[in-house]
Amino acid sequence: MAIWVDADACPNVVKEILFRAAQRTKIPLTLVANQPISTPPSPYIKSIQVPSGFDVADNYIAQEVVKGDLVITADIPLAADIVAKDAIALNPRGEKYTKENIKQRLTMRNFMEEMRGAGQAMGGPPPLNQQDRQAFANALDRYIATHSRHSSG
Repeated sequence: MAIWVDADACPNVVKEILFRAAQRTKIPLTLVANQPISTPPSPYIKSIQVPSGFDVADNYIAQEVVKGDLVITADIPLAADIVAKDAIALNPRGEKYTKENIKQRLTMRNFMEEMRGAGQAMGGPPPLNQQDRQAFANALDRYIATHSRHSSG
């Protein structure tokens, strides 16, 4: 099992939670971005810089992920690819993407993109608050607890 992070847009506070979890659990954590990402010195944490370009980091993650891995991303199309591979996708607010909810999320994303293109909608989601951070940390802990039970039993 490994944790992958779509790191270009991942909030720093979420990265910090992930760094602590990787150290504590010894689960490999890989941050993928098209810019250099600083990580704490750890045998469990690494970053991979991919070339610049549209969806290069997303495509790298989608290609490397295997069933049971966890991917942290707010990118809906990447989350759909991850779910299709039987891996787990979690957004930085702690929301888990599933086969049941991903189609609806894609539809809403495409609708909002059309609205922004037509000048009807502006901006993105609000900044993460303390409740979002806690929701993410809780969802991460649930994933780790579930996975370590399966792998040790």
